[in-house]
Amino acid sequence: MSGDQVEAAVASCTATLRAALDRDWDQADAAGLDWSCRTTAFHIAEDFLAYASRLAGRAQARLPLGLTLPEGTDNAGLLQVIEATGALLAAAVRTAPPGVRAFHAEPFGSADREGTAAMGVAEALLHTHDIAQGLGIPHDPPADLAESVLAWLFPHVQPGPAPWPTLLWATGRGALPGRAPVTEWTWYNNLVIPAERVTLTGIRPAAADDLRLGGTGGFDWIEDGPFEGTREACSYLMKAYEAGVHRPEFGVFALVRHEDGRAVGGIGFHGVPDEERRVEIGYDLVAGARGNGYATEALRTLTEWALARDDVDTVIATIEGGNLPSQRVVSRAGFTRATVEEERLAHDEYDMDAGLLLYVRRG
Repeated sequence: MSGDQVEAAVASCTATLRAALDRDWDQADAAGLDWSCRTTAFHIAEDFLAYASRLAGRAQARLPLGLTLPEGTDNAGLLQVIEATGALLAAAVRTAPPGVRAFHAEPFGSADREGTAAMGVAEALLHTHDIAQGLGIPHDPPADLAESVLAWLFPHVQPGPAPWPTLLWATGRGALPGRAPVTEWTWYNNLVIPAERVTLTGIRPAAADDLRLGGTGGFDWIEDGPFEGTREACSYLMKAYEAGVHRPEFGVFALVRHEDGRAVGGIGFHGVPDEERRVEIGYDLVAGARGNGYATEALRTLTEWALARDDVDTVIATIEGGNLPSQRVVSRAGFTRATVEEERLAHDEYDMDAGLLLYVRRG
């Protein structure tokens, strides 16, 4: 997701709306909104400007910045503003360094350059749909743009038979056979959790798919990275995504080193909390990063983040009996060896593999 997709979305938006330049956009209501078509078109430009300025300025809160149109600006002039602010957003995305994040309220408080691009594309596609419905004109955006928005911003939504109808359904704008109507929705930028020397950077389905197929997922890995365990974890993430049960806050995170922005390992959960409010955690490091305490730091950080939630009481880790370094990691991160009875239950009732040891940390 890049400036190229932003430009493509802007082009799709303006091509659709240019067919109705002679209409009175003030007198037609955008579909599903309490705004006129003109107000909705102006909102697209406002969002482009807001996203671009926040990303370019590394803003950590809403900026005291607004956009106004001179009195008498016609529909053609409004489209020029959409094109200009869209170009600003595309440029901001292209020039932002990897890992830079800027404020966005929902749901985790910030967005990186890829997420910012995806939000801009989503605003263009969806609000052009609203305007087109209100004006009674067709709007059929490129399927690959809708597919990218779903993969980058809707990791909790099961892919549908076609991306554009699925995106409309996911945002309460349409029906999808076999699925209940959506009445409330939000998109998800990836979660990032800072630690002392690394940042735990949530891996989106789009990146997980690349990682499971042997790519980098867009991360700059140190030599010989990522470790195979990260790729395997991304395979499970994709299975959950394709089944519609993935929850991004309980997904997989890359460990990105502060000093140079390079990824050194992965950590994540094996799924959502169970009925007993337990969640299992796993981790690995690229060989060249071991022995520096990164795993302990990341494990402690993510465990404490999970235990601070209302839906988690216990975090567990299963470790091979012969893996002494990993046992030392969990011990340093505050885990203790489970009791004999707890291990027996884990083996008998939860199918924990023979030879694995159970470690727990409770809130």
